[in-house]
Amino acid sequence: MLSVTNPSDERLTAARRAKLAYIYVRQSTVTQIKHHQESTELQYRLVDRAADLGWPRERIQVIDEDLGKSGAGTTERQGFQKLITEISLGHAGLVMSLDASRLARNNRDWHQLLELCSLFGVLLADGERLFEPIS
Repeated sequence: MLSVTNPSDERLTAARRAKLAYIYVRQSTVTQIKHHQESTELQYRLVDRAADLGWPRERIQVIDEDLGKSGAGTTERQGFQKLITEISLGHAGLVMSLDASRLARNNRDWHQLLELCSLFGVLLADGERLFEPIS
């Protein structure tokens, strides 16, 4: 289950902000990157959104190794694997993507991400909303 929060929510704690904010940037194909540059630019601008939510810029990391790679599986998505690892190590306070479909295209990946975020107290965000996965 996801619960929606707003930028002034008490769940945006100093402890979470002391951890890293990860911006996950992905488009499925090289053609999409070439012909939909505005989408790529919007994704990189999520750094500003994380800063607006209180993360210092030096604590915001962009993971964009999966640009041009399909989200259908994780075998070639090293960026997604890096994100899962960082969450599992307790380094993340926030994971942000333009929309959920950029993060995971199959149920296994999505449920793994939600469960880890719930276990480690990581917030999820898109371009408009902030979510707290809860068990």
